[in-house]
Amino acid sequence: MKILIFLSQISIPLVIFYIVAYGLVNKCKVYEEFVKGAKDGLKTVVGILPTLIGLMVAVGVLRASGFLDLIGESIGKITEYAGFPGELVPLTIVRMFSSSAATGLVLDIFKEFGTDSRVGLIASIMMSCTETIFYTVSVYFIAAKVNKTRYTIAGALLATFGGIAASVVLAGLMMG
Repeated sequence: MKILIFLSQISIPLVIFYIVAYGLVNKCKVYEEFVKGAKDGLKTVVGILPTLIGLMVAVGVLRASGFLDLIGESIGKITEYAGFPGELVPLTIVRMFSSSAATGLVLDIFKEFGTDSRVGLIASIMMSCTETIFYTVSVYFIAAKVNKTRYTIAGALLATFGGIAASVVLAGLMMG
């Protein structure tokens, strides 16, 4: 186990050292290229910042207004029949938009139900096998200047629902 910890601690410094050494061997101006890349990255951040702010504000408004709780109660009555707790419906919706807001909801779920409860286990597994679909699509497609998403959102939603189903099944197996 100690060897794995050691390897994980030195892997990033080794990669950085390798990149710098490779650049120096090939007579590349490493620092100048780094600064150029940082400038390009900053331009990308500035370009996607309005989208990020919009998503964060929208999630905050939905959460603070109680609308997520209303949706959770309404849809939760239906999802209970499929074995998916209604308490996790707001988490499912928020997770598609914001990972940090979803993490806040998961912490609230842990406080209310406990980490080892069925709801807590499903929430934990769901957080690791679903993606922030709309955040990812908006940020990366805007950065890459992609206008037509084709089947991206449909595929991502299908994968998310697969991840949710897997969360329910795996939590059920873990609970025994």
